[in-house]
Amino acid sequence: MANKQCRGSVGNKITNRLKGFVETVENSEDGLKRFTCKTIRLKLDSQNYSPGLVKKTRNLLGASQEIFAQFLGVSASAVQDWEQGEKPPKGSACRLMDEIRRDPEYWLKRLRDSSVPIAT
Repeated sequence: MANKQCRGSVGNKITNRLKGFVETVENSEDGLKRFTCKTIRLKLDSQNYSPGLVKKTRNLLGASQEIFAQFLGVSASAVQDWEQGEKPPKGSACRLMDEIRRDPEYWLKRLRDSSVPIAT
C-alpha cells in the first residue's frame, strides 16, 4: 500500500508542477521568458575534397591508404578512387577529414591509440 501512495504522491507533484507551468505561461506576459528554449543549428558544411586534398589529409596522419581507409570506415579502394580522381568523397568521410584537418595532432593520437600490432 505504501508503494501506491508514493507513486500517487509523485504523480500529484508532477501534475501540480505542470499546472503551475501552464498557469505561469497563460497568466503572465513574461511567462515564456522564464523558460529557455533555443533552436541551435550547427554550421558543419564540409569542404569539397580534390584528389590532392584527400592525399594531403591522409599524409597529415602519416597513414597508408589502407590504414586511412580503416580509420575513416571506408574501403581502401574508395580512398584510392578519391586520390586518383575517380570518385569524390562524400558525407561523413568529408566531415571526418574536415575534423582531421582542423586538429591533426588529436587525430594522429587517436590513430596511434587505435593501432594494434599484428603478430607474425
